[in-house]
Amino acid sequence: MIRMLLRVLGPEYAQPVRRTVALMTAAAVAEGLSYALLVPVLRELLGGGPAGARPWLIAFGAAVAAFAVLRYVADLSGFRAGTTLLDGMYHRLGDHLARLPVGWYGPGRVGEVSALAGQGVLQAMSVIAHLLAPYLSACATPLTIIGVMLAFDWRLGLAALAAVPVVAAMQVWTGRALDATDAERAARDHEAAGRVIEFLQAQPVLRAGGRTTERFGLLDDSLRDLQRASRRTALAVVPGALGLTLTVQAAFTALLALGAYLALGGNAGTAEVIAVLVLAARCADPLLALADMGGRLRAARSELERLDGVLRAEPLPEPAEPVRPVRHDLEFESVTFRHGDRTVIDGVSLSVPEGSRLAVVGPSGAGKSTLLQLVARFYDVDAGAVRVGGVDVCDIDTAGLMSRIAVVFQDVYLFDGTIEENVRLGRPDASAAEVRAAAAAARLDEVVERLPGGWETRVGEGGALLSGGERQRVSIARALLKDAPIVLLDEVTSALDPVNEAAVHAGVERLMAGRTVVMVAHRMRTVRRADRVAFLDGGRIVEAGDHDALLRHGGRYADFWQIAMAHPSSDD
Repeated sequence: MIRMLLRVLGPEYAQPVRRTVALMTAAAVAEGLSYALLVPVLRELLGGGPAGARPWLIAFGAAVAAFAVLRYVADLSGFRAGTTLLDGMYHRLGDHLARLPVGWYGPGRVGEVSALAGQGVLQAMSVIAHLLAPYLSACATPLTIIGVMLAFDWRLGLAALAAVPVVAAMQVWTGRALDATDAERAARDHEAAGRVIEFLQAQPVLRAGGRTTERFGLLDDSLRDLQRASRRTALAVVPGALGLTLTVQAAFTALLALGAYLALGGNAGTAEVIAVLVLAARCADPLLALADMGGRLRAARSELERLDGVLRAEPLPEPAEPVRPVRHDLEFESVTFRHGDRTVIDGVSLSVPEGSRLAVVGPSGAGKSTLLQLVARFYDVDAGAVRVGGVDVCDIDTAGLMSRIAVVFQDVYLFDGTIEENVRLGRPDASAAEVRAAAAAARLDEVVERLPGGWETRVGEGGALLSGGERQRVSIARALLKDAPIVLLDEVTSALDPVNEAAVHAGVERLMAGRTVVMVAHRMRTVRRADRVAFLDGGRIVEAGDHDALLRHGGRYADFWQIAMAHPSSDD
């Protein structure tokens, strides 16, 4: 487990743990060595007289005091390391998650990472502060005591040593027996949590159907499965804990019998035998503590394994020698991209001259939004190349690429802060005048004026306290403030009311002015503003050209146009 902990922490944060492990191990060994002084103390008390035991008692007291100081220093180091590494672990996890491709965040992954970043990291890092010291003590102190026993009476020492592989085998067997039940319980727990969320989200549907008093069958089933899995886990713990206890007690009983035999036969001194048995009794305590720590150790190890799995996920590689493009034209050269077994983009070749606008249209699922994500390098292509200013995006460092791109998606996510804080994400060092100018260009100032808190109004998690149109205005103001030469737009007005749509259109026009633009478009008003149109279907470019030429051609784009004109409510 310590090896996995060091791997999860990484080389940057592993050194404090190594130092803490060394201190805790030294404290555990010192504790075992201090008990060695019990042998001369008991020998003097039972043989020579109490006066002769005085110097040994003083030495024993000094050894215990030294152990106490060392243990205090080790525990303090553990708490300090745990606190420091908790913060460091959050930073390492956050930095790693930011480098992973967007495709890694599949269904259920966000909830898993949320739980891991919350309780998971806390539980994993608690190992350093709360579990590491007793775990090392349970391992090192008994071994040290056995070494002391070997020094005083090799026969009793060998008898105690014989129990070590049995105890170790018992621990390994118990751990393996519980791995399957722990994994099943974790899976059932995750499923039950998902069903609870589903039950809460389904309340409007259930109530609209007049089923407010009915139980939610899927939730009931998942809770019953969780109960059964928890019962199996609890029952699986019993044999291991009982076996460990019986093994330790049996070993101690065997030592007691062997000591009595040696003492009665005159082959060992009574004082030595009693002292060794006292050491054996002290050796049993930390071993029995392993049974109590087993559950917490397994839970911590499970979280460490999940953390290790996330941190081992391969991030997008950064170029060793990044290139900074001087132009801002875009080019797709025979681009192919697969998501799992499905080919999303299949051999697409396109070019967007600097300062021009490309509209990408087509049916749902054609791969339109994926094209935008490839430009921003949310994914790496499987074949071909995406270039900015003639430079492959894989040869541009992430910071350099994103400084050249402003993205406005249809579904806007805002952080739980003020309106001004969300706008400033575009350029944190912008002046107040620049923020206000960007807001005015996006027509966000109209929203700010009617809100009681003005610029200090909090938007809620995800921007839940604002309407869809208001969130879009914040997003456009953010992009305007960034002032990037390349703009990627994923149909930003498809679900807006007419008033907000007009305001957003005005902001988008200002955003696109003089910039290289790739827009995913559904509404014809958006398409007509493009210099060139590409019709995408099944991941392939079916047609490409300017709007009028494609209409005259009478192909797929013309059909798309006719359908849009036949349903004016879906267009302007």
